[in-house]
Amino acid sequence: MSGKLETYVGQVESILLERDGFAEITVSLDEKTEKAVNYEDLTGKVSVGDQVLLNTTAVKLGLGTGGYHFVRANLSKPQVSLSGPGHIMKLRYTPEQIKVLSVEEEAAGFQEIFNSFESLGGFPVAIIPLHSFLAPFVLSYKLMVPDGKIAYIMTDGGALPAAFSHSISALKNAGLLYKVITCGHAFGGDFEAVNIYSALIAAKEIIRADAAVIGMGPGNVGTGTKWGFSGIQLGEAVNSVNILGGRVIFCPRISFADPRERHRGISHHSLTVISKVALTPAIVVLPHLSWSQEKLLKEQLFDAGIHEKHSVVWEYGEKGWENLCKASFSCNTMGRGINEDKEFFLGACAGGIYTGQISGQVGFN
Repeated sequence: MSGKLETYVGQVESILLERDGFAEITVSLDEKTEKAVNYEDLTGKVSVGDQVLLNTTAVKLGLGTGGYHFVRANLSKPQVSLSGPGHIMKLRYTPEQIKVLSVEEEAAGFQEIFNSFESLGGFPVAIIPLHSFLAPFVLSYKLMVPDGKIAYIMTDGGALPAAFSHSISALKNAGLLYKVITCGHAFGGDFEAVNIYSALIAAKEIIRADAAVIGMGPGNVGTGTKWGFSGIQLGEAVNSVNILGGRVIFCPRISFADPRERHRGISHHSLTVISKVALTPAIVVLPHLSWSQEKLLKEQLFDAGIHEKHSVVWEYGEKGWENLCKASFSCNTMGRGINEDKEFFLGACAGGIYTGQISGQVGFN
């Protein structure tokens, strides 16, 4: 079935927020003022008064992360310069295709590293189910390894521009997140990679990180079916880490606040990923919760046959959650805050704490 694109022309009324490559603006549209996002790498800078062509599809559909329109072109300044090195195209064969310098290109200067690479040698790599896991995970990791360098590998299962993520910006500004690698069609990280294998090698051999965390950008896709969700790619991420000789730490999505039965306890998304898609083993980290909650999680693990393939570790996340409560930036998942969906955040914190312990023991750098 062919897709439908909603486009309108609006006028920029104000600039609400600017950071590297990203601007949140307000636009006048049909005599209303609404929010929009402009990506400078795609459409250049915008100024108050500019006429802009907007993609309004997501707002029209009322999507969760679609509370914004997106600038497709600045009609007042239509020319955008393709400055900078690189010959690899992302968003290929779309009007928004963008050239980047990927780590694999000869011009990047790392080809010998890739050609001589043999193994990650047990390099710890955590895999997180939602972008809202990232901040509590990293904060908890840093509790265990204050000087640890953690790299975030952002896949293309959610938002494609890294600049869209408030979490990435806040974590980097706070000195908590070391580097970002955007792989596949995701773009805008400190380093670009064609695929997840190159991104993993870059995290260890080029960035010299102490650990990596793999996850999608904001706004993953779900359909309410067993196989129809973008996070299914995380099972392939488990396999890729093992193929390269890393140590996989998988953090399931857990909630006792989500009203949908399929996401109660361990989400059916996470169970599908580790029971069906991941063909190689992982350390599955779960948080200590109340007796009745842990009982449900254990039943779900047993029913899905998780112990037959993976190792299950229970970790306390309270220390990380308490630190999260004191953080200078707020965290939420699916519109719920850290007190409304505590178990979700305890899972993220437990994963970060466990990964920090592993990272501190290995001591790569």
